[in-house]
Amino acid sequence: MTKTLDDYLNDPDLINEPSALREVHAIRLMIHDETKNMTATEHTAYYHKWAQAAFSELGITPKYTNHHVPPQ
Repeated sequence: MTKTLDDYLNDPDLINEPSALREVHAIRLMIHDETKNMTATEHTAYYHKWAQAAFSELGITPKYTNHHVPPQ
């Protein structure tokens, strides 16, 4: 079962932290769980895909090359 952000936000270890800090820590834990068994190549592709989605959502065209990103 995949945990949602709400599951992480309600984690007993984070519940007593200020809300902004709890959210940062919950996101960090979620990303760690999603990427912990990935190879370096898979890890790079994961962040590349995430960045591309963020750029697209913001209407930004990045000015860099993709020579370090494995083909999909």
